[in-house]
Amino acid sequence: MNDSTFVTPFAARFELRVPVVQAPMAGGATTPALVAAVSNAGGLGFLAAAALSPEKIASEVAAIRALTDRPFGVNLFVLEPAAPDEATVRQALEAIDPLRADLGLPPGQPLARYAPDFRAQLETLIELRVPVASFTFGLLSAADVDRLHANGLYVIGTATHVAEGVAWRDAGADAIAAQGAEAGAHRGTFIGAFEDALVGTMALVPQLVDATGLPVLAAGGIMDGRGIVAALALGAQAAVMGTAFLTCLESGIPQAWKTRVRSMSDTSTSVTRAITGRHARGIRNPLMQRL
Repeated sequence: MNDSTFVTPFAARFELRVPVVQAPMAGGATTPALVAAVSNAGGLGFLAAAALSPEKIASEVAAIRALTDRPFGVNLFVLEPAAPDEATVRQALEAIDPLRADLGLPPGQPLARYAPDFRAQLETLIELRVPVASFTFGLLSAADVDRLHANGLYVIGTATHVAEGVAWRDAGADAIAAQGAEAGAHRGTFIGAFEDALVGTMALVPQLVDATGLPVLAAGGIMDGRGIVAALALGAQAAVMGTAFLTCLESGIPQAWKTRVRSMSDTSTSVTRAITGRHARGIRNPLMQRL
């Protein structure tokens, strides 16, 4: 099998040596060093910027650009402003305080902000003219996609089933990240119930390819070359791999987490909304079980 076997239009557009996208993983894993290392190695590195202020996004992008001249992406969560009432906040703190006490931590305090300013984040990506922008948890308007395009950004929307992929196509997205049920972290579902959207990666990819006609990136449960080849065989133009990069030297998660990830079995994860209120796949641990 020669190298040209793996040259998809998406890979060619971004001059990728391998059709691999490093998944954006909020929570600190995607350091500028990781993003740049993936891009320099011939994949497409991705900064998870959903939880970052506009100023922090700008400094992280500057750090990435200092380390690589290759294309990279930035991911945001499409979120409405959040302002929970006092009773809701108190209920949440009361649920967590016993756990904090067990760990010798002081009682929790209300946060200054419960959701990032998505509009300000979006403006920052446009100002910075990052090469690729991807979006999770919601749908951009066609006008927003047009503005991104006018400023040279390539737009990827996340879909967990066909209707979401079609919605992103109709909004003008350039490509679709097909998030299968196996994927780690948060479910990107934004149309219908999360329970109805647990379609496996290898079942989802060909359906999105057929329904949208756009480049589809396969995300969820792909850990090695076999998975990449399988995804390409089903019509994907690249594989999005998250967990596979979590244990890299450049990943920003604690060493204890890296060790834990490496030792987990096939049945070690669960999908829960206990941690953040949105359904996510994670390793079952005492925090998840108690909450």
